[in-house]
Amino acid sequence: MILILIPILIIFATGIRIVRPMELGVIEFLGKYTRTATAGFNWIIPIIQNIYIINITERRVDIDPQSIITKDKLNAEVDGVVYYKVINPADAIYNVQNFQSAVPSLTTTTLRAVIGKMTLTEANENRDSINEQVESILDSQVIQWGIKVVRVELQRIEPPEDVQMAMNMVVKAENEKIAALDMATAIETKADGERRAEIKKAEGIATAIKLKAEADGEAIKIVNESAEKYFKGNAQLLKKLETVSEALKNNTKIVIPSNTELINVISDLAGGNILPIKTKNKE
Repeated sequence: MILILIPILIIFATGIRIVRPMELGVIEFLGKYTRTATAGFNWIIPIIQNIYIINITERRVDIDPQSIITKDKLNAEVDGVVYYKVINPADAIYNVQNFQSAVPSLTTTTLRAVIGKMTLTEANENRDSINEQVESILDSQVIQWGIKVVRVELQRIEPPEDVQMAMNMVVKAENEKIAALDMATAIETKADGERRAEIKKAEGIATAIKLKAEADGEAIKIVNESAEKYFKGNAQLLKKLETVSEALKNNTKIVIPSNTELINVISDLAGGNILPIKTKNKE
């Protein structure tokens, strides 16, 4: 019995396979697919059955730098990464010779097709769009391999050195143009502010002169009204004479209509400096 049990135990122990949670196993019986082994304890018949363990966690694959001719005939240096995982290990083994090398190769070809339809500027400005397009194309093609593309990321899109220098010069010139426009705007704003200040100053002076003239006119009006009100008869005449006397101190000539009452009174005082004028009688 011992001699019988020992070979049985050896065969049983030899057929034990432990599959980890991040793995799946493809079991074959005499070279034919039998089933997929899940995580945990699995037993196969030694020699007759084989198991192939496939890691189903997300994988990261670097895409080697490659030269891609863009739509505007420039050689752009492009590289990136692709993330994928195996969702059906049987398809990953039987439908493609080596999925680990097939996925990067297919990604490179897809990048060439997508970026080749764009100019260099469009490629740099639409990286997110390129990532989405490449991911969609890859996912539709590798699904038959039992693979799911998680995402694609472009890392670098670089033009040739001479083109890069030209682009840098264009950017520098554009920045200088913007700086010059900003300076011109600042100068114009300053000049406009000074012009407005001068206008406000002139308006203030004009307003002050106007107010003073209005005040002087109002004062004269009040004086005249007061003279008419408080100076009656001879007193009023005396006030007028005082005014004439002040004027004559500077040898001022005064023209007074001949029919006024002052003409006879100040004629002698003025010493002939007062010139009578004739006025037409109004009907």
